[in-house]
Amino acid sequence: MTETAELIDNDFLRQFELKVDNDMAVIEYSLQERKIFLTKMIIPDSIRTKEFEKEFLALVFDNIKERNISVVPTSPEIAKFVRSNRKYKRMLPVGIRI
Repeated sequence: MTETAELIDNDFLRQFELKVDNDMAVIEYSLQERKIFLTKMIIPDSIRTKEFEKEFLALVFDNIKERNISVVPTSPEIAKFVRSNRKYKRMLPVGIRI
């Protein structure tokens, strides 16, 4: 589902956006120094599946990884994703455990 969609970092609204058909999934963030705090994930029910959620989060984390920024997930569902994906745990700042 996310193969044809393009991830957009809307820095004005401080959110990652992924438009699928007529719906848009969003992850809100706050950028401070060299850390990005992922605060809220909003996925419309019409496109929400576990698989879509995982793909969307992987796209966001890969985008952040390219920028060499640490990630602090403050949303429970995003923290759960980090716990279940060891490769993204390395992106947490020193001293932060999930």
